[in-house]
This record gives sequence, C-alpha cells and structure tokens, in this order.
Amino acid sequence: MYGQLYLVLLDMYFTTKNKHVGTNRASVLIVGAGPAGLGVAIALKKAGIEDMLIIDAREIGASFLNWPRQMSLLTPSFHSNSFGLTDLNSIDPETSPADFLRTQHPTGIQYAKYLRAVAEYHKLPVRTGIRVSALNKQDDQFIASTNKGEFYADTVIWASGQFFTPRDHAFPGADLALHSSKVHNWNDLEGDDFSVIGGYESGVDAALNLVDLGKSVCLHSRGEPWSSDHPDPSRSLSPRTLDRLREVLQSPEKTKNLNLYKNSDIVKIEENKGWWILLDQDEIPSVSHTRPILANGFQSGLGLVESLFEQDENDLPVFTEEADESSITPGLFYSGPALVHRNSLFCFIYKFRARFGVIAHEIATRLGMPKVDEKLMSYLKAGFMNTDLECCTECECAITPADAAPEPKAFSP
Repeated sequence: MYGQLYLVLLDMYFTTKNKHVGTNRASVLIVGAGPAGLGVAIALKKAGIEDMLIIDAREIGASFLNWPRQMSLLTPSFHSNSFGLTDLNSIDPETSPADFLRTQHPTGIQYAKYLRAVAEYHKLPVRTGIRVSALNKQDDQFIASTNKGEFYADTVIWASGQFFTPRDHAFPGADLALHSSKVHNWNDLEGDDFSVIGGYESGVDAALNLVDLGKSVCLHSRGEPWSSDHPDPSRSLSPRTLDRLREVLQSPEKTKNLNLYKNSDIVKIEENKGWWILLDQDEIPSVSHTRPILANGFQSGLGLVESLFEQDENDLPVFTEEADESSITPGLFYSGPALVHRNSLFCFIYKFRARFGVIAHEIATRLGMPKVDEKLMSYLKAGFMNTDLECCTECECAITPADAAPEPKAFSP
C-alpha cells in the first residue's frame, strides 16, 4: 500500500514538473522585446508559427524608455503605408508610428508606447522580468538559464539589443566618464562647460542638447563625421543631425559655445581633485572641469552568446547570409543592430527589419509550415524580406551629393 502511494506521489511529482517545464518551452524562443525581437516575432506569426515565446529582462521597449528625455529617432516617420511605402520606423508592414503617435521623430518614451501597442495588437506572447544568464545547446535543444528557471526551445533568436552594454571600458580611464546612455535628462547635469568624447550621432546629439541649454561644449572626434559624405548613412551624420548642427552654427549666441575638435582620438582619461585630463592619440592633454561625457557607442549586444557565433578577422560576429544564423551553432539566429553583412552595418531599425522576413521564412520552412512564400508576400513587397545583399554594398547615389554639409569651426588638436 505504501509502495503504491509512493509511486502515485512520484508520478504526480514528475507530471507537475513536466507541466512546469512545458510552460517554459516553445518551438522558438526570442530573447529581447525591443523592435528587433517583436518585429521578427510578428513575421513568424505571419508565416504561421504560433508556438513561440518572447522573453525580456526588463520590459517592452526598455532601451527607448531609458533614452535621454531629449533624444528622438533620427529617421523620420510618415504614414505612407497605404501607398505601399512603409513608415521607416515601423516594425511590421501594417503599422505606422507616425499614424499612431502623430509625430515625425518619436522620443524614446513615445516609441516604446508604439512597441507596446504593436505587441498587444498582434497578441505576442511576451514575458518580462526574465534575465538570461546562459544559453547552451544539448543535442538539438537549446536551454536558456534564467532567474525564472530554465527555458527550452528548438530554435533561438537573439534580439537583446545594445543599449545596456555601453563601451564604458574602451580605454584606460573610460570608466571615469559618464556614458551618454546613462543620462536620463540633460537638464540634470550640473556645470557650464562640458567635454564630449565621440563625434557621431550620440556624441553630436549630446553636444547639441547641452548647447541648447546654454552650456559650452568641446567635442572630441576620432575623425570629422560632420563633413563626411559617406554613402552609408551608418557612417555619416543623419540629415536631421546636420540640420540641428546648422541651426546652432547659424545662431551667434549658440555657435560660440560649440568647439569641434577633429582627429582628436581620446585614448586616456585621468582624474585629479575635481577635474579631468583627456589625452589624445598624440598625448596632447585637454582639461574638463566637469565629468566628461563618453559617447563612443555600444558593445555588440551578443553578450553571453558571443562565443556561439564565429568571429571574422576584425573580431566581428559572422552571420549566414541566407538567414542571419550562427555559422557554428545551427538554430541560433540574430536580429538587431549588431547585424553586419559584407562590411555593411544594419544598425538602424529600417535596416535590420529588412531581414525579419528572411529569418521567419527560414524557420517556418524548417518547421514545415505550409504556403510560407504566400504568407510572407506582404513582407517581400514592403522590403522586410531583403535577400539581395549587393544593394547594401552598392549604395552610391546616382547624383553627386551637393556640398551642403555644415562647415563648423573644427579645431585640430
């Protein structure tokens, strides 16, 4: 009798345990509930896949919620979906941030609101507060170790983004600076004179916001991006940023507060009793009486799964051109701003979203979903299913750019 009771209890235990495991199991596990994770999830649903789960350590759109309050999207939003031209900031062919938010350049808080609305509209299975600490593959199954137990999947799409992995230890003393991603509101910074390290989008954005507040700024840039006419928009300043820069340069009161130091690659920071010394590549010093602002970008975002991807000769992750999959860990895909193909960066939403349909098509086909091509036809028409990577390397315009770039006073070190 006791033996039978023991067997019944044992059976109940394993049944309960298996049920618990079942709630943490999906055919496709997506790590990250930002535009990359949600966008590829919508494409998967469109392709007929329902057995999926999206997990995030924080909340939907957390990166955007932590942007500085003055920051907004560089790419303009416009509701042109009805004419077959999808909003540049949309994560699926059916929605438009411009139509939903009624604004052209959404702030981080506004864009996070859009992401939450899209997730609700598509009824995406999102679970937040789940932080992945390890991802392993045993046989044909992935096991994600988290603060909420283990999650199991046949396929994993890593879409965790970059915002929470700043490059704040890139050189000696970099940790003495305040990374721009840690600034929640530029109004909160005390002082009148600031040094900004980094001359691309985040650095110029920081400098312009501080100048707008009446602060004096010295911006140190590795090159001279404000004068660049590189055809890849990821390697030169956006038109919006150039317009903002022109506005400052045309204002006698503001332009005197902005000093741009070109070819000034800061390689070391030292602190000395309330002030900081910045040393460039030639060991030429400059002094900052406020904590320097570091705007040098972010790490890849692959984080703890970086070892599951092959690295090229430049230490960049390698993704298969067929579907952005790891070349050494089958079944592990990537979606997001760290995507690189043929030395072209897919770091903007309108760039990496062009591969949502490619990833979804590959996974749906492997799972034997019917009529995948037909189901994803809207993605193909909307440019969310780009398989022609030559277009990303041959991006020269047919006409020569006009010499309309702003010409600020650019100090050499």
